Amino acid sequence: MSDNIISKDELKEAVEGMGKAFDAFKETNDKKIAEIESKGHADPLTTDKLARIEATLDKYEELNQKATKNFYEQQEVADKVKKLETAMKRPDSGLTTEDIDAKGNAFEKLLRKGKSNLDEMELKVLTVSNDTTGGYLAPPEYVREIIKKVTEYSPIRTIARVRATTNRSVQIPSRTGVFAASWTSEVGTRAETTGLTFGLEEIAAHEMYALVDISEQDVEDPVFDMQSVLAEEFAEQFAVAEGTAFVNGTAAGQPEGYMVNATVGETNTGEGAILSINGLLNLYGAVKSDYARNGTFVFNRSTLSSIRQLNTGTGGSYVFQAGFSLQTGVPNTILGQPYVEASAMPNVGAGAFPIVFGDMRRAYTIVDRISLSILRDPYTQANTGSIRYIARKRVGGQVVLAEAIRKQKVSA
Repeated sequence: MSDNIISKDELKEAVEGMGKAFDAFKETNDKKIAEIESKGHADPLTTDKLARIEATLDKYEELNQKATKNFYEQQEVADKVKKLETAMKRPDSGLTTEDIDAKGNAFEKLLRKGKSNLDEMELKVLTVSNDTTGGYLAPPEYVREIIKKVTEYSPIRTIARVRATTNRSVQIPSRTGVFAASWTSEVGTRAETTGLTFGLEEIAAHEMYALVDISEQDVEDPVFDMQSVLAEEFAEQFAVAEGTAFVNGTAAGQPEGYMVNATVGETNTGEGAILSINGLLNLYGAVKSDYARNGTFVFNRSTLSSIRQLNTGTGGSYVFQAGFSLQTGVPNTILGQPYVEASAMPNVGAGAFPIVFGDMRRAYTIVDRISLSILRDPYTQANTGSIRYIARKRVGGQVVLAEAIRKQKVSA
């Protein structure tokens, strides 16, 4: 996967291509609506043309998601990686450049040749993990690179709050009540009001692992950039697993998904088993202004296709707007708000919850435990001529302010 930086040529292509494609989409979709209203069905040629235009829009959507991530990075998301880097530098704060290089070289040799081929000094600079697997902790620079890649791949990390820790869990304060102001005369008695109260939310960092098999021929090839390959593979596997858990996780040995949290409110579409403009407007209006102001829609690619077609009637306004701009870099929007795609979100269907809207940064917190254990296993895949590498890390996630987001429920 590529990183989130959009080149000028990519942005220019997206601005021109998305704008033209969406204009054609609106014209064709209006024609389809008119045909249905007049004849009871759409002409197959119109339907086919609309599908081709949608495919073109989908082609530009990857660039739009990059633009959305860039947009959030400019809105204080960049500090997530900086905080992770700060936390991860602490254990090695007293090391010299030579010490860091020695640790990196020893780690490279460990990956290629195994523990038995390391000398005493090389073993000394490596840190044995505190689990029972016999793995070694990857150097902080390497862990930093993997976490950066996971952040690039994970859509929820883009919009949620991320905290780093060296512990197995963190406790964060959560508001459980608010002061209720009361009236009184100048000399009247001021009775005790309902006070502002805080509770503590404990977010556990759960263990996850990823497996990568590399051929012995590649391992023995000094030109083969094994650390980069492993970092890419581990990051992608971790991102897919945690991305699903942040949405639908059970909280039993894995993060709690915001979709399964019972305290997150819901708004019904109210118009049958489909999405509607009124349903989206009601969802938007049901989220408090403070949260809606910084709100983001979350849904999957299939739902985006349904949302693009929502308008106020033939020739009317569309809730989807192509927002690419060479000047501002503002991404596409729904009702004027940005959106991110999360593949783990449900499809549109009767009784389903295909959309979430609100301030995810206030609502959901992700916890990264700053360590990564890697075990080199030359035995499990020996009959295939491969060496297996097992990476273990800990991550947690939990809803901490349910009122900041809301789900859209499709009517049955």
